[in-house]
Amino acid sequence: MARSHLTLAALATSAVPGLDIVETSGFGGGGDFDCALLTTRDGSHWLVRVPRNERAESEQSADLVALRALSAGVRTRLHFAVSAFAGQTPINGTRAIVYEFVYGAKVPLSAIDVPRASSVGRAVAAIHSLPTSFVADSGLPVLSALECLRSCVTIIDRAAATGLIPAALLSRWEAATEETRLWQFQPTVINGAISADSLLFAGSEVTGVLGWQELRVGDPARDLSWLLAARDEAVPEVALDAYNEVRGGVDRQVRQRAMLYSELELAKWLLHGTELRNQDIVDDAVNLLAALTDTVRRDVLNPIGPLTMPTMAVDDVEALLARTERAI
Repeated sequence: MARSHLTLAALATSAVPGLDIVETSGFGGGGDFDCALLTTRDGSHWLVRVPRNERAESEQSADLVALRALSAGVRTRLHFAVSAFAGQTPINGTRAIVYEFVYGAKVPLSAIDVPRASSVGRAVAAIHSLPTSFVADSGLPVLSALECLRSCVTIIDRAAATGLIPAALLSRWEAATEETRLWQFQPTVINGAISADSLLFAGSEVTGVLGWQELRVGDPARDLSWLLAARDEAVPEVALDAYNEVRGGVDRQVRQRAMLYSELELAKWLLHGTELRNQDIVDDAVNLLAALTDTVRRDVLNPIGPLTMPTMAVDDVEALLARTERAI
């Protein structure tokens, strides 16, 4: 049974001594958390959340570690707000956590237009421009480009083992992982779980970013891949242009890897269904993979590969292939 907002308010006063709450209401409409919006006497707003299951509890714990890693000094480098931890209290084997409220409105991907896309690109670029040292100092994951490649190969191999991935997609994905130039990038700080649901807007500007549970150093393409699902093809293009303008175009292949990550989300959805032995999820994934295969076949001249195809000496090619084989 969901906890009432009054119960959550009582937990918040226990978590943050001196919190003078004058108004409370439910917030978020269900999901994996019981959540309430609190208003204090000075007019400030706070959120209190209690996880409903182990998955939500794990996510909340990881998010809390990330928020603590994002120190005041690090936050000054961001032009948008990030929530801050205020306090916690135990409740029935888990814990209620109180956060500062971040203002702004969520906008579904289907409603992200060109001006918002530009702001998204700048916001993601700001995250990727943060110094990597604070992530390592906080004990959060720091992945090399090679480790990012290996994780993709692992997903592809596991998905292939189901026997449900169309051959055309397997060939496309395998070719992308074998294209060494695609994986020659400098890992950056990434949010790791960013999506339309993570972003808060005021008009066309991003005012806040939520959900930091996957904060790490990794492939910047991960934070851009979700944009490729936009109905308006101009949205990812504008976002990437704004991103590259801030970042200086240091990663010329970021869009290509983002395309791979976007497509691999379907493979991960299939694996999720097979692990749960949920035939509805498996069937849905198979249908989505079939639709993607049709799209890929209609666009055979657009493989996932480098935007430029440099000429390499035979010895260089053999050396690169040998390194790739050892890595995989």
